[in-house]
Amino acid sequence: PEPCLLAPEQVTEYPDPMELEPDLAARLEDPDTWDGDELAYLNDLSYAPGSKVGGWPAWGLTDPEPVPCPACEARMTPLLTLASTEWTDESASWTPLEDHGSSPTPAMLQVADAATLQLYACPTDPHHPHQARVQ
Repeated sequence: PEPCLLAPEQVTEYPDPMELEPDLAARLEDPDTWDGDELAYLNDLSYAPGSKVGGWPAWGLTDPEPVPCPACEARMTPLLTLASTEWTDESASWTPLEDHGSSPTPAMLQVADAATLQLYACPTDPHHPHQARVQ
């Protein structure tokens, strides 16, 4: 990794379309909902790409699946995401204004084969073991 500036920014994001109820997901796939741009929700509103604390996980290598706590079976929540890229051409709306025109990999971080490492925590007890997933 290359040294880079950490500039946290709070954003609002929504779940991956695969995590939505089927009727809502079908409405989002309707091009009339987005004036002909059926990818608007996926690219501009759902999970923010890049490294982050909390938020919604990005799915891609697998379909959405709950991450159970090994100690109590509670559904674990995303704690930290470390990503190989911070944005793509498709998700350019998530690019910070000060970073427009710069590299989408400022930290030169490489997770597996350009993937994302997601760390999960138990919502009932922070002392329970954490879980990791690569997407």
